[in-house]
Amino acid sequence: MQLTESHKQYWQKNLRMTAFLLAIWFVITYVVGYEARELNFNFFGWPFSFWVGAQGALVIYVLIIGYYAHYMNNLDKEYGCAEGEDD
Repeated sequence: MQLTESHKQYWQKNLRMTAFLLAIWFVITYVVGYEARELNFNFFGWPFSFWVGAQGALVIYVLIIGYYAHYMNNLDKEYGCAEGEDD
């Protein structure tokens, strides 16, 4: 199957957003998680390092998933491949 220019643009936007969100995931999981123990201050009554590990990272992960779903729904509509549309 030959990909049209529209298909190439769709996948290029999809891959760009996926890479961006994975970069955020990496920073939250490894960089902030590792460096948080050096940040000695209270955040909502708990040490910041504990909060990042126990709550903060999970909140960011859920936000990433929600944003990706919203972005892909809009991208599908833009390129005419939304669920329920005829080809």
